[in-house]
Amino acid sequence: QVHLMESGGDSVQAGGSLNLSCVVSGFRSGCVGWFRQAPGNEREGVLIIPLGGGRTYYGDSVLGRFTWSRDPAKNTLYLQMNSLKPEDTAMYYCAAEDPGRKAPGGVCLGESRQYAFWGQGTQVTVSS
Repeated sequence: QVHLMESGGDSVQAGGSLNLSCVVSGFRSGCVGWFRQAPGNEREGVLIIPLGGGRTYYGDSVLGRFTWSRDPAKNTLYLQMNSLKPEDTAMYYCAAEDPGRKAPGGVCLGESRQYAFWGQGTQVTVSS
């Protein structure tokens, strides 16, 4: 059974940094990563990693500011967020791909319908 749990959300000032963690269990291959959702907005892909190798998906608004790392020994995926902006304020979710909805070529897309497994979310608030 796939289980994801996020942590690390906080309130920071613009220009600051945060590092989110996602402990992933029961998921070994495919696309896994981060989405976010602000009140009144649709859930959007932030950064998605193909565990089996391939191209990482980056949301346009985070390219150059957000990066990722992974500790396989801890089954943990990290999202390093730098140069945070007020518009980064959202609930951040960790998600893993639905095996029945793989995109052609195994591409990781930033579309929530590709993902079946979700964490409970962690809140990030950036003040100006």
